[in-house]
Amino acid sequence: MSRLLSAPRRLVDGLLRDRTRLPRFVNRTIDHIADHPDGLLGRLAARSLGGFDASDIPAPTAAPATAARVYIGPTNYAAQGRLWAAALDASDADVGARNMAVDVPGGFDFPADTIVPVPVYTRSREWQEAELEAVGRFSHVLIEAERALFGRLFSRDVERETAELERRGLSVAFLCHGTDIRLPSRHVGLTPWSPYADADSYNTKFERDAARNRALLDRLDRPTFVSTPDLLLDVPYATWCPVVVDGAVWQVDAEPENARPLVVHVPSKSAVKGTALIERPVRGLEAEGLLDYRTVSGVAARQMPGLYRSADIVLDQFRLGSYGVAAVEAMAAGRVVVGHVLESVRRSVSEATGFAVPIVEATPDTVGDVLRELAADPEHRARLGREGVAFAEAVHDGRLSARVLLDGWIES
Repeated sequence: MSRLLSAPRRLVDGLLRDRTRLPRFVNRTIDHIADHPDGLLGRLAARSLGGFDASDIPAPTAAPATAARVYIGPTNYAAQGRLWAAALDASDADVGARNMAVDVPGGFDFPADTIVPVPVYTRSREWQEAELEAVGRFSHVLIEAERALFGRLFSRDVERETAELERRGLSVAFLCHGTDIRLPSRHVGLTPWSPYADADSYNTKFERDAARNRALLDRLDRPTFVSTPDLLLDVPYATWCPVVVDGAVWQVDAEPENARPLVVHVPSKSAVKGTALIERPVRGLEAEGLLDYRTVSGVAARQMPGLYRSADIVLDQFRLGSYGVAAVEAMAAGRVVVGHVLESVRRSVSEATGFAVPIVEATPDTVGDVLRELAADPEHRARLGREGVAFAEAVHDGRLSARVLLDGWIES
């Protein structure tokens, strides 16, 4: 793509990284465009993302030479699509998997088998039709976050895409990730720190999108999975398919040699993670000389292992009441993870795996006391670190995730 078109693309990327800084009317316009991609504004917005040439169009995704051939797409949040595919590849079953990801403006760069630039995904009929033909050589399709796989080929209508895929003989399943299915009106009753309790949250859009996606799943009645256990409250008939972390990437051979415990907080979205709610008590402990505190944002994925290796304690999230990829990465690195995890989530994990979630429970009201105790007890921190490594390996190394997909869909 030409340099002339790269500047507007970078501007769009910057704007979409933190929409809370944009005026409300701008966000309403963005939401309208997203909900009406084939309208005039939607078509104009697609063109504003830049053009593309033949070199931007990736080759169609090639199906593996196995009995069961699984295609996963199109979101690849935190590289989960690629890691679920790798987990299936590594299983004992005669199954191979590939993933496709749309290179979304404002997103992070995660590896995928097929990466599709947004202009190509949105506007290239050549790519859309070629990818559909390529997917027809697979046997199973796992649709992430209820998002369309083939851009505008079916007017981004996932139900029409599903019908076409099944007409070609493929088995279709769905995997929900988070805001695509989490109902704000339900979540505000689960924890007093819910991010949806904020007046400036995009509650109306999130509520509408989640309700629409749940209605789609209800109508289609296909195998459905969720990536985090809290989402079972939103889709009770779904099955939890744990997120996957490559333990070899995060393995730490030595403990950090910090004079005082280093507490690290890396919020992908500070308003959701609860950064502002914990800042005062943690800074207070730092002022007392009990610990050092470092909060980091905008860290590239490749830099995260090094960051965690330097830490003693990682503060995860304090508003959603669950845990995700970042917490598992920290546990895989042997770091003590502190966060707010609802009892219902802990119970779901224990019932499904036999393991207790080794995340130290803390809320914005108790995080100061919890950290004070951890800072004073290095032996307890070491024990928690070992428990975290064992938990990440047993529950989140991909073996359980592959078995869930095989038992609940591919081999059923």
